[in-house]
Amino acid sequence: MATGLNNLAELFREQGRYAEAEPLYERALAIAERVLGADHSGVTTGLANLALLYRTQGRYAEAEQLFKRAIVIQERALGPDHPALAKMLGNYATLLRSIDRTDEAIELEARAAVIRARQAE
Repeated sequence: MATGLNNLAELFREQGRYAEAEPLYERALAIAERVLGADHSGVTTGLANLALLYRTQGRYAEAEQLFKRAIVIQERALGPDHPALAKMLGNYATLLRSIDRTDEAIELEARAAVIRARQAE
């Protein structure tokens, strides 16, 4: 159910139908949290998707909180060198660049690059 809701929300977001996408993302996230637990790595996709929607809408503070939560969960559940973490760091860095926090974004991008380089070894 959560996956279907998330997929429909993605479609709406891609079409610019943000008001329709948001409740679907929220519902999908709530289901994932209830089924998997709030700190399970499986909820990070929902957190990231909702954060990306918020970023698109200029709701930067809300997006930042979701990205931070997702990063903490991924680090704890998957470890500091997981490729999914590198992707999340990159998404968060993009948010930071859009609100002129370039120095922080550069640090996250460098960290993501190190993770990717380790994976390529």
